[in-house]
Amino acid sequence: MNLTINIKQGLGEISFLMPVEEVVRIMGTADEVENIDNAADEPTTVLRYNDLGITLFFEGENPVLACIDVCNEEATLFDKNIFEMDEREIVALMVSNNYTEQDVDDEDWGERRISFPEGNIDFFLEDNELTSIIIGQ
Repeated sequence: MNLTINIKQGLGEISFLMPVEEVVRIMGTADEVENIDNAADEPTTVLRYNDLGITLFFEGENPVLACIDVCNEEATLFDKNIFEMDEREIVALMVSNNYTEQDVDDEDWGERRISFPEGNIDFFLEDNELTSIIIGQ
């Protein structure tokens, strides 16, 4: 599978706003499916591809891809293997690609989150090692 992160577009051939059925045709059957129906938010369908380290979030009455959580160490961003980078290198890569606005927070559960709002991308690190990337449209 193509694991190229395309900011605000998707991952490889998976694009934001694709319906569940189209993504499943490309990715195959998910290892886990979860339906979250919270009255305060839109209904959400979560597809987990555990072996690929990818979790996909679909929102709406006619669910479309809204968010991707990538934990696969083969993922690339701007032609770089992002999981081989530490916090300083990740920030430098984003800044060199004109994503300068950032927000850094230490989460209660112990991870450090670096967000680049203009790219709708969050990096989660533990002990200065990247553990997860969440991208949105």
